[in-house]
Amino acid sequence: MDKAKLPHRILVVDDLNVMKRLMTQFLNNMGFENVLQADNARDALVILKSEKVDLVISDWMMPDVDGLMFLKEIRNDEKLKDLPFLMVTLLDQKENIVKAAQARVSDYLIKPLNSEVFQAKVKKLLGLP
Repeated sequence: MDKAKLPHRILVVDDLNVMKRLMTQFLNNMGFENVLQADNARDALVILKSEKVDLVISDWMMPDVDGLMFLKEIRNDEKLKDLPFLMVTLLDQKENIVKAAQARVSDYLIKPLNSEVFQAKVKKLLGLP
């Protein structure tokens, strides 16, 4: 994937602008140009209802609706239930990983972000080589 333009639409959800910018930069470097951003789960759900998205990358710890509740809302929506969801978080305790797995998270990434690991997980979730 050497800077080839990839058609996938990816939604990045994080309340911290620096994290949204970092993840978007990682995705742009991979060739993804269709990167949407949301500051919170509520805004993300509005986007998901109106736009076709191939992957959601979301922080866990956000105000109001956290990433786990956001994931549960997606999994309970008939149209969105199979959407790949990558949870990005500082929460590395076993019980948090289990909670995410029980909510049917597609994959889990611990901060601080490593670009190679991030890219590998995105490729896997999108079925890319």
